[in-house]
Amino acid sequence: MSLRNCAFGLMLILQLAGALAAPPTAEVDQRLQSLSGELRCLVCQNQSLADSDAELAVDLRREIRRMIEAGKSDAEIRDFLVARYGDFILYEPPFKPLTLALWLGPLLFLVLGLGLLIRSLRRRGQENSES
Repeated sequence: MSLRNCAFGLMLILQLAGALAAPPTAEVDQRLQSLSGELRCLVCQNQSLADSDAELAVDLRREIRRMIEAGKSDAEIRDFLVARYGDFILYEPPFKPLTLALWLGPLLFLVLGLGLLIRSLRRRGQENSES
């Protein structure tokens, strides 16, 4: 067998092994879209990674794709990003003491707003009854 045939056979085997090892592109794209839709762009803050055109978002999507292709699970990828950027990167951060303000803050502002409204209405009522 010639050296040329051996080299050709080796290249063929490596190509087949690479094709079998890589996940299908459609599956990778779907997982990337799903994951990046659950994560917040750290630059834009009001957009998901999927929707953002910021340079950091592009880099993070590239990193997520690399991790998907490396065989990491969605949970492993989320854990990696949370360890690196904190719970803020998640659109739905877990309920724990550090994120308590994120979950209860809107309710607190609603209660304060209603309290101020009631107080203001009572004062107006008292002023009208005195005059």
